[in-house]
Amino acid sequence: MKNVTDSFLSLGRWPSAGSFGFNTDILSTNLINLSVVLGVLIFFGKGVCASCLLSDLLDNRKQRILNTIRNSEELRGGAIEQLEKARARLRKVEMEADQFRVNGYSEIEREKLNLIYKTLEQLENYKNETIQFEQQRTINQVRQRVFQQALQGALGTLNSCLNNELHFRTISANIGMLGSMKEITD
Repeated sequence: MKNVTDSFLSLGRWPSAGSFGFNTDILSTNLINLSVVLGVLIFFGKGVCASCLLSDLLDNRKQRILNTIRNSEELRGGAIEQLEKARARLRKVEMEADQFRVNGYSEIEREKLNLIYKTLEQLENYKNETIQFEQQRTINQVRQRVFQQALQGALGTLNSCLNNELHFRTISANIGMLGSMKEITD
């Protein structure tokens, strides 16, 4: 308090226009500044209550801040709602993508199995055709050998059994048969 009273007392002892300097006493300079501001407000305000003016300014500022907060809350609520909708759409799209992926893999596996079955079926058919061909070829070879052996055996039997007289009688009988066939046709 002593500094405050000293600052007012020192106002009366200012030297007139001889020197200029800085007052380093913070408390006294703030007090001087405050008194100047209040003096200007009273002089130009002429009957306007300084505290009323300050109160109105603070109320207006408070209302602007509250409106800004209210608008921000509304925007935040809208943003949260849009975010939830976007998350729901994302979950739905992810589920559909998973379903498509599963269906795609299932379709690929199904096609792969079908291709394997068709290939196995074709191989089985080729195998059966090859077996049938080889069986037929083997049967034909066996028939030829049996026929050759039978023919050789028959020729051997005929050559050993036929003598000249039997040979002559067989030829005569055949010529007789041919002659009778000729008479029938004439």
